[in-house]
Amino acid sequence: MTKFSTYSTALLAGLALLGSTQQADAQQFSKRKQYTSIGVNLNAMNYFGDLNPNPNFASFKFADTRWNVGVSVTHRFFPRVSGRFGLAYGQVTANDGDNANRDDVNARFRYTRNMNFRTNIAEASAVMVVDLIENRNNYLKRPDFVPYVFGGVAGFYYNPQGKNQAGTYVDLQPLQTEGKSYSNVSFAIPFGAGVRYRINRNLDASFEIGLRKTFTGYIDDVNEKYADLSGKSADAQYFGGYAGGSGGQGITNTSTGLGRGFVPGEKRGEGKKDWYTVTGFSLNYILTPRIKNPKFR
Repeated sequence: MTKFSTYSTALLAGLALLGSTQQADAQQFSKRKQYTSIGVNLNAMNYFGDLNPNPNFASFKFADTRWNVGVSVTHRFFPRVSGRFGLAYGQVTANDGDNANRDDVNARFRYTRNMNFRTNIAEASAVMVVDLIENRNNYLKRPDFVPYVFGGVAGFYYNPQGKNQAGTYVDLQPLQTEGKSYSNVSFAIPFGAGVRYRINRNLDASFEIGLRKTFTGYIDDVNEKYADLSGKSADAQYFGGYAGGSGGQGITNTSTGLGRGFVPGEKRGEGKKDWYTVTGFSLNYILTPRIKNPKFR
């Protein structure tokens, strides 16, 4: 995760530097050549965190892929550089019981933890898009095929839910399953790459792979240590793996022989920030620029 954080920071720094150098092209790339497009997006979402099959960034399970839809507005400012604002809504999910192998000594702890979650994510983002093939002309003469990279900032709302003993999904954030309160709102650094294809005069199609480095470890409601949940609600004790009183072992799966439940202070998560990805297709319609002719006297 540390390496990915370094790479994402370097990418953003590079994009900012490129954006500043593009100022020199402002005189040559006049408003007559600038244009705006609106887009609709259909994507797939995945999450990377404590409930993945393996505790590393490359861990991935196709069955956990969920939907994501969005809209965006993009304005081309320079031959290579555009600004894009987007709104998106989707879902991520994972389950220790499905993802962790009870017979793997490295996964047995997570199988015993037996946590599950799902959360819808509503995201607003602002990114800089840098084309690897420049277009110094207007939109009518844009290239047919353009690879690009992007990076920026995003804010998102999430509300993790878990399935309780009755099979009902309940909100996890109010339960404070680790004895801590966290916000349902967080920030992320979106970055990635894509390719854009010209369909006709006004329409482009794109395929894009985007990563989101977030600043929260609680997208899955798992981050640090087990807490003392005595006196808390039945749902809090259940999801928190409460090992005392009538709560028994809570959600903990005792079939591995690791005990009837975890105790306060023991590790529950890796203490790292979560990530999620947004991968998919978009259609972008270019709004025909209105060009004002100069007035002569």
